[in-house]
Amino acid sequence: MIVQYADTVMLASKNFSAGWFAWIIIGGLAGWIASKIMGTDKQMGIFLNVIVGCIGGWIGGYILRLFDVQTGALGWIFTFLTALVGACLLLGVVKLFTGSKSGSK
Repeated sequence: MIVQYADTVMLASKNFSAGWFAWIIIGGLAGWIASKIMGTDKQMGIFLNVIVGCIGGWIGGYILRLFDVQTGALGWIFTFLTALVGACLLLGVVKLFTGSKSGSK
């Protein structure tokens, strides 16, 4: 009987998804690192880092879906890298349209 419960727990943990809280953490880290890479960290706070990272994850996932790449099946690291690249693209487009230079403040 204990073995049956252990098997159920193992199957449940295999399909575990951390949910929205994990997406906020991944988005925040990706947005923060992207702002460091793109030189916009001084203008952004933690809230904007999370927003940029989450939107960047959506943009990166959308671009990869165009090439039939499923980011969710490839793990957390690939998901983070997708959000990081998407956040860098987003910050680059924002800098292009606003004309802001890094170090202008």
